Amino acid sequence: MDREMAQDIWISERKDLLQLDRIASLLHGSYWAKNRPADMIRSSIENSICFGLYDKEVQIGFARVVTDLVTMYYLCDVIVDEAYRGRGLGKQLVASITSDSRLEHLHGILVTEDAHGLYEKFGFVRDPDRTLRKKRTSTTGTDA
Repeated sequence: MDREMAQDIWISERKDLLQLDRIASLLHGSYWAKNRPADMIRSSIENSICFGLYDKEVQIGFARVVTDLVTMYYLCDVIVDEAYRGRGLGKQLVASITSDSRLEHLHGILVTEDAHGLYEKFGFVRDPDRTLRKKRTSTTGTDA
């Protein structure tokens, strides 16, 4: 479902509209996916629900959801092009995801180093005492 947010700014879940080169460029500018190879990005998109943020026909943001669609989802790779930050577009992207009818009643998790305030506005809470993490063992394409 496509959602228009502001003049010429819109969100879509259509994978055929995703621009892999733009997504890779955005993610390579992040702290968490700066070394993620393009083939890994492509595979992660194929196996996730994806949300693209667009200005006219140019992709300016991206987010990915990994889920079983029954009990939980993992929100990841949320990113907005630096030139578009500060306009509330990231908030609108996260709002679209958290209100999605497939996800709104599921347990959501995410990992972030620096955007706690953004996600707390959507009901996410910090839970450092109960969260465990197993890092990837591969040295190729490791995420931060």
